[in-house]
Amino acid sequence: MVHPPTQASAQRHPMTNAPANPDDGLKTTSEALQQWREAERAVAVARRGRVAAEAAASAATDAQQAATATAEAARAALDSMTLAEASAAKTAAAARLFVMAANADLADAMSDEAMSDVAEVAAHGEYRAASSRATDK
Repeated sequence: MVHPPTQASAQRHPMTNAPANPDDGLKTTSEALQQWREAERAVAVARRGRVAAEAAASAATDAQQAATATAEAARAALDSMTLAEASAAKTAAAARLFVMAANADLADAMSDEAMSDVAEVAAHGEYRAASSRATDK
């Protein structure tokens, strides 16, 4: 409940809010002590609020730094993946060329073997013919 201002309480010092007349509105020791305790509690609450706000600001800064580091790590990982993909593509192309060369070498070797088989059969035939001619004489 709000009490209407009295003449003594209405006339207060504009800077300190103290009574304009020092004799007006003087508090008892008990009232002054109570007011002091309330002021101390208010200061303690304000300090806890400031400490909590500082902790929150510090946590926010840490979170920002962690997010920035994560973004940089992701960018580096992407760069690494891009390089790995390019390297794998080059390796696959080289392997394709190697397979083609190996298949060509295999075809050449099979052709050489077939030609050697034909030459061996022909040479064997010529040997038999020469041997028959030699026995016939």
